[in-house]
Amino acid sequence: MSEEATAYGATPGVAVPEGYMEDAKGRMVPVGMVKDEHRLADELVKGVLGRAKALRADMEEFRGETLADIETYLELLDEKYGVKRGGRKGNVKLYTFDGRYRVDRQRSEHIALGEELEAARALIDECLAEWAEGSRDELKLLIQDTFRTDSQGKLDTGRILALRRIKIEDPRWQQAMQAIGDALRVVGAKTLLRVYERTADGAYKPIALDMSAL
Repeated sequence: MSEEATAYGATPGVAVPEGYMEDAKGRMVPVGMVKDEHRLADELVKGVLGRAKALRADMEEFRGETLADIETYLELLDEKYGVKRGGRKGNVKLYTFDGRYRVDRQRSEHIALGEELEAARALIDECLAEWAEGSRDELKLLIQDTFRTDSQGKLDTGRILALRRIKIEDPRWQQAMQAIGDALRVVGAKTLLRVYERTADGAYKPIALDMSAL
């Protein structure tokens, strides 16, 4: 094709020649062969996409600047009271003087369980096998349910950690609980930013920044 390539289509790095449109299979189709409604839909979606990307960029900038402003404010407080620390890791709530508005910074860690969990499971299975028939039946069912996987083959970390609250004197059980504790891994963290406005009834209502909540 001799036409000058003026745009890029859905296939990365592949230029779309002038007068053509790329279809979902990567084929170059002359514009005249594309139905009017399909061209209009194409223009509409690309227009929405452009605005959506610009909006996302604005939101990312807003988030970054707001988190930086919060950190600067906290550093000023630390300086005032002589506190030395490398950044605050906990949750923070900030209010306007009249209490009408609130900004929350929330940080949460993503927890995973390492290979020590297999040792814990083996020790727990030993306990279950040796406990007398009819003894601790409810506990047995609880433990079996705890290690049941979901449809994606994943274990519920919260349920497994909850086992550590059960006090049993059996040394193998205690060793299993130690193994569960040793299995804990922090594999990531997330910082959330939320903005609230107080309503007439005194409750704080979040100002939705998620399009699905609008």
